[in-house]
Amino acid sequence: MSLPDPELQPEFYADVPFKRSAAWAIDLVVTLALTVAALVLTLFIGAFFLPVLFAAVSIGYRTVMLSRYGATFGMMLMALKWRGLDGRGPDALTAFYYSAFHAGIWMVFPAQIASMVMILVTPYRQGLHDTVLGTTMLHRVAPE
Repeated sequence: MSLPDPELQPEFYADVPFKRSAAWAIDLVVTLALTVAALVLTLFIGAFFLPVLFAAVSIGYRTVMLSRYGATFGMMLMALKWRGLDGRGPDALTAFYYSAFHAGIWMVFPAQIASMVMILVTPYRQGLHDTVLGTTMLHRVAPE
């Protein structure tokens, strides 16, 4: 199994940069809500470690959603799915690496810019972390 070729079937990759941005914004809201829930559950002791708590919640949320469903809640709403370049849904370890890379990229400003530019110019609409892991985002209507 393989992914649709971006030159022969561009409809699978059309609007992916916009949809990824919207999915990221939705997932940010979900992650913030989960972080607030974690703060309440820790009786606000987690506030002393807020950046670490937020990163842990973000990585955990993305890892669970991507390994189970191949998409986060935001990606599902935007009709995106995450796949390896061989067309298969990545495993839990790859989902963890993806989530950790994603968190790391957002802590390094030049890496953020590089990743965004790559999403706009690469044929498979891959960000920096996608390129390293051999994954991509595409419309859910692509063949399984």
